[in-house]
Amino acid sequence: MPLMPKRIKFRKQQRGSRAGTAQSGTGVAFGAYALQAMERAWITNIQLEACRVAINRATKRKGRLWVRVFPDKPVSKKPLEVRMGKGKGATEAWVAVVRPGRVLFEIDGVPEPVAREAMRLAAFKLPIATRFLQRHAGA
Repeated sequence: MPLMPKRIKFRKQQRGSRAGTAQSGTGVAFGAYALQAMERAWITNIQLEACRVAINRATKRKGRLWVRVFPDKPVSKKPLEVRMGKGKGATEAWVAVVRPGRVLFEIDGVPEPVAREAMRLAAFKLPIATRFLQRHAGA
């Protein structure tokens, strides 16, 4: 089952603005290690699921994983070779709007080398540059 909202108020949305940096969700809040976005992008539900699977495989289902973004924005697209006009296309994908600084995934309960490798494998599945974060000892 794809990652998407159970129900929404409107079927189609405008594209919106991706400008600026993330205002919230920029620090390690739940786990000990995190994957942080360094660029802005629309991350699709398929990409997020691929990352989740990669992390679970790398950690052998040990520890706990938090997915900190949710694809709640519908993106519509008209079929190929269709003339202009006749309204907006059908919903093609669900995306999460990600701005620089946003934490995408957090993990806890696994050693640092395992977490680092899991996040590296997940980063390959994403269309943006990311970095590995650690919770500070004082926090």
